[in-house]
Amino acid sequence: MSSELLDALTLLEKEKGISKDVIIEAIEAALISAYKRNFNQAQNVRVDLNLANGSMRVFARKDVVEEVFDPRLEISVDEARTINPNYQVEDVVEIEVTPKDFGRIAAQTAKQVVTQRVREAERGVIYTEFIDREEDIMTGIVQRLDSKFIYVSLGKIEALLPVNEQMPNEQYKPHDRIKVYITKVERTTKGPQIFVSRTHPGLLKRLFEIEVPEIYDGTVEIKSVAREAGDRSKISVHSDNPEVDPVGSCVGPKGQRVQAIVNELKGEKIDIVKWSEDPVVFVANALSPSKVLDVIVNEEEKATTVVVPDYQLSLAIGKRGQNARLAAKLTGWKIDIKSQSEAEQSGIFPREGFALFDDHQEQEHEDEAFDLHSEEIE
Repeated sequence: MSSELLDALTLLEKEKGISKDVIIEAIEAALISAYKRNFNQAQNVRVDLNLANGSMRVFARKDVVEEVFDPRLEISVDEARTINPNYQVEDVVEIEVTPKDFGRIAAQTAKQVVTQRVREAERGVIYTEFIDREEDIMTGIVQRLDSKFIYVSLGKIEALLPVNEQMPNEQYKPHDRIKVYITKVERTTKGPQIFVSRTHPGLLKRLFEIEVPEIYDGTVEIKSVAREAGDRSKISVHSDNPEVDPVGSCVGPKGQRVQAIVNELKGEKIDIVKWSEDPVVFVANALSPSKVLDVIVNEEEKATTVVVPDYQLSLAIGKRGQNARLAAKLTGWKIDIKSQSEAEQSGIFPREGFALFDDHQEQEHEDEAFDLHSEEIE
């Protein structure tokens, strides 16, 4: 029996990733439960499981006292000294109380308890593994769909993709392979529950980390992300190394790097702009692909007024205000866009002695701020 037990423990440890100590603890707890239930005993007991020979022994634990009030839990000092003369008050005496047919009853009763403890330990292993993957990206396989969730297999467990975290331009079918962003890992009575997203800005960030080596190794940093999933996104990037072009690194040769991300996101348009600590430059870059004539900053309200050429007004604002809205999210600044003629009428443009872009700077700005639409990438 001992060799069979050891073999079983070794197999469980290998297959389930659960240590032998956890399983042994579960077995001992199950044996205690079986003893108390089948022999109607309420005393404190300890089970000794000997792996060397496969034997199981039960010991009643009793406190040594001067006067006994509950013989199930206590033993008098005089009686204790008949067992061992060295016992003193407040010591604990262990007396073997193993029933003759305990092995058979224990095996029957303990099976369910052991199974439950092993299942809990296995859930604990899965929880520990996935709690470290929060805010990370994984590839999963769509298993099934209902009105509330898409169930995505991540190997050892199924994750939940809620309706509001699904991209509106995607159709999901069983067996589809998709990349998902892990937003939350919860411990529940039924085991770990994992929630994932396809719309979270973190998904876009992680995809760039995978595709762009300069981001992965820290040469290029993603400063901020603004996303309207399935339609359009903006990211700002920066590098402390003056010899590295952060925008060009993200685009890749012939747009290959960003194209791979566009394909993964089913055609979502992506604008990559250069970050700057100067809000004037950053806001101007963020409104790419529109040209910007001036950015007037209100530090107290963290707001900006942006002046653009008349013919660029609709481009700067974007369809349903999307370009301006994403730029505001990306920069963290409120953005009020005015046309050149409107700004001139109100007297805020041009400002004397100030020009955000001269002809050379305007060309440079256009080169730095890429409007990377999926249909424009060869």
